Amino acid sequence: MTTISGKTDPVVRPITFGDVAEAMIEGLRDFQAAPLLGMALGALYCVAGIAVVLSVTTLGMSYLAYPLAAGFALIGPFVAIGFYEISRKREAGERPGLGDVLRTMTSRSEIGWMAFVTLFVFIMWMYQVRFLMALFFGLNASFVSLTQFIAVVLTTNEGLLFLLVGNIIGAFLAAVMFSLTVVSFPLLLDRDVDCVTAMVTSVRAVVKSPAPLLGWAAVIVVLLVISALPFFLGLIVVLPVLGHATWHLYRRIIVPAPAG
Repeated sequence: MTTISGKTDPVVRPITFGDVAEAMIEGLRDFQAAPLLGMALGALYCVAGIAVVLSVTTLGMSYLAYPLAAGFALIGPFVAIGFYEISRKREAGERPGLGDVLRTMTSRSEIGWMAFVTLFVFIMWMYQVRFLMALFFGLNASFVSLTQFIAVVLTTNEGLLFLLVGNIIGAFLAAVMFSLTVVSFPLLLDRDVDCVTAMVTSVRAVVKSPAPLLGWAAVIVVLLVISALPFFLGLIVVLPVLGHATWHLYRRIIVPAPAG
């Protein structure tokens, strides 16, 4: 089988839960080997998350803080590119630097196209949140504070239905995004392939190993939720570890390209 550019498609192999566990251990090792660099990138995303929450609060839309935080998982694969690059350089025996990592993140056009895909899905998520709010709470629905929004959601029939439908849609979008990106970003970083091939390869990987990768998705969600609770501060450590682990999981899923 060949790609649209005439090159051979990446070969996907099945993985086990043991592979997921080993990738997590290797991710921890990568973080321990370059903790300051990983924490510096993690801190950037932490600050960005805090800035977004403060912005919507200042604009009187604090009720959007929850869907924004939930939507972070949709753009997580793109956010983790810097950590993939750190692991890739360590694997090659090179010493990763912040400048090299940032240049790599911005120098590959296919990564930019994949970033557009993740951003598009995130925008879809936010639009459906607004649509559901209008559907269940009225076109002019507004809430003075996040506390009021949570109270309405948890104590009214409309709020509970909004929560149920919103989470079902969110879970569907997250599953689609995970399937499209679980190995696509590392693959684009590692090889000269187009973003369509990368997404197709990612879906093939999920189809070949659904249970282990579903388990990996669950680990990601749980750790991201826990790390976001203390005002996103946990992301400083959790994001690097998950990013490094994803790179090592990619190495187990995709057969190395033939030499030459």
